Amino acid sequence: MTNAHNAGQKWLTVVGIGEDGVAGLGDEAKRAISAAAHVFGGKRHLTLAAELIRGEARAWPTPFDNEMRDIVALRGQKVCVLASGDPFFHGVGVTLARQVATSDMHVLPAASAFSLAASRLGWALQDVETVSLHGHAIDLIRPLLQPGARIIALTSDGEAPAQIAELAANSGFGGSRLIVLEALGGGNERIREAIAGAFDVQNINPLNVLALEIESSPQARILPLACGIADDLFEHDGQITKREIRAMTLSTLAPRRGELLWDIGAGSGSISIEWMLCHPSLQAIAIEHNAERAERIARNASACGVPGLKLVRGAAPAALAGLPMPEAIFIGGGGSDSGVFDAAIAALRPGGRLVANAVTLEMEALLLARHAALGGELLRLQVSRAAPVGSMTGWRPAMPVTQWSWVKP
Repeated sequence: MTNAHNAGQKWLTVVGIGEDGVAGLGDEAKRAISAAAHVFGGKRHLTLAAELIRGEARAWPTPFDNEMRDIVALRGQKVCVLASGDPFFHGVGVTLARQVATSDMHVLPAASAFSLAASRLGWALQDVETVSLHGHAIDLIRPLLQPGARIIALTSDGEAPAQIAELAANSGFGGSRLIVLEALGGGNERIREAIAGAFDVQNINPLNVLALEIESSPQARILPLACGIADDLFEHDGQITKREIRAMTLSTLAPRRGELLWDIGAGSGSISIEWMLCHPSLQAIAIEHNAERAERIARNASACGVPGLKLVRGAAPAALAGLPMPEAIFIGGGGSDSGVFDAAIAALRPGGRLVANAVTLEMEALLLARHAALGGELLRLQVSRAAPVGSMTGWRPAMPVTQWSWVKP
């Protein structure tokens, strides 16, 4: 019986390499590099391993080819790929595995930048928030800015630590301790630190990791970990699903790992933004025809740490054409177009959830008709807030919301 995990039967070897280059490699990794007819990697990786390379050294193309066509074309030959640290932790190994069967791949990981940083700091890695900002907007760090949190962030360049320090200080976390760890594991390794509000670290190596110990001020802009975050954390013109109704709506939408939401008539984007905040794997498309509101949604998405929110500017149902099939759809409370419902129901995956809120009689009539025709669940949501009544206090009701939810058979 053939052992599918036998390294000798695999044509592609992926070697994790650190800043210490050949000195940090095991014998098996060294043999794999020397035996390969083709060795791929970044220019830095190829330089680090140059003394071992006997075959053709091939730097990654620009722009980077996510389809890995050059490697796939060499299937069956001895090929080696050099990667930073652990190839399967924010590394090229994940991209390779989409194109090459694991039965054809032998992987020899090294310590990741996160592991190296935690070891230098004496931090328990399982208790640390980790995030890759390499090639991504630094706004992704915003949801992680929680009192007392420890964060390790993989950055893109030497400018990123100062940019992150400025973001933290401007968000009320100026007292946070920031540690810049440069060229970890190599001869140029250096560790320096500063306070976010007085960040003065200069000439930072582009190859760096930033660690943060978060200290918040009373005014800090903290994004809560529960649904229904405060309305004033969003820019809006009044077109927003209010906090309490939003929490109920997210609960009914019931996000699950990896799902896509359509937020039709997104207004401020609060529903789609909170959907994405529930888990990093979640995606959302906000559909909004009003140009000013669409621009506001983009700003809210960045400010709330979900810059990956996709924005479609246009009116439904026409704007829905060609969008990827969603697992959940939310339709806001002010509409009255039956065609939007028809298009949404047709687009929804089997087993997907549709939730629609009504604040107008016209929209409520549509929901009642859909409930009569398709079933589902109807709720009447009513929120009252205490407010002054002369010299005393009474309950001031907000507009009631009728909510219809339905699961597609």
